[in-house]
Amino acid sequence: MSFVRAIIVDDEPLARGVIREHLEAHPDILIVAECANGFEAVKSITELEPDILFLDIQMPKLTGFEVLDLLETRPAVVFVTAYDSFALKAFDVHAVDYLLKPFSRDRFEEALARAVAGAGMQTGAIAGLLRDSRTGSRPIERILIRDGQKVHVVPVDSVTHIEAQDDYVAVHAGGKTYLKQESLVDLEAALDPARFIRIHRSSLLNIDSLVRLEPYAKESHVAILRDGSRLPVSRSGYDRLKGLLT
Repeated sequence: MSFVRAIIVDDEPLARGVIREHLEAHPDILIVAECANGFEAVKSITELEPDILFLDIQMPKLTGFEVLDLLETRPAVVFVTAYDSFALKAFDVHAVDYLLKPFSRDRFEEALARAVAGAGMQTGAIAGLLRDSRTGSRPIERILIRDGQKVHVVPVDSVTHIEAQDDYVAVHAGGKTYLKQESLVDLEAALDPARFIRIHRSSLLNIDSLVRLEPYAKESHVAILRDGSRLPVSRSGYDRLKGLLT
């Protein structure tokens, strides 16, 4: 028999039990893990590579959306939540379905059928939709960064500046540097534009960390930060800063 591999993620044991019970009627569905929080989920999904993910949204430590943002490959996702306010964003990140607790067996069967059908969806398409879902959302308050099996949760308030490095960004915060596989453009779109200013094509500055601007060369400047960092400021970047500082 060819199995469809599934992972259940929910901080409530009873909620995991309901899904497990519904899946017992499907011998071709193999539950390879159950997770009680987002950190466990990221680790299990990375190691076990399930075909289907039943994912709660409001959880301790990481939300369901943050779990997806940390995955390099993504299974077909069925969000399972008690809050209908997340429905629109759930479909923005291309969940195959959205179950609102409490749900009937018939409704679960409908979602499962969609998940099985969507299990072969291209990861790149989901990643793009996840990126698009940030547009119009409120600015993020923390940046999530995978480091092997570890996940660093970096508060935006602690970030001094962010620099592009090929396919990665270097996030400088609290005297440390973290590498995240994301473009500077995408991360910029998720941050508060009133605080994070593009001062150069390859760098974003948290304006709260700026000490002063100094002339550097003809029509260019350098930004001096609280931690002593010196960042080049382009002409257009200088114009943006002037507009905020005046």
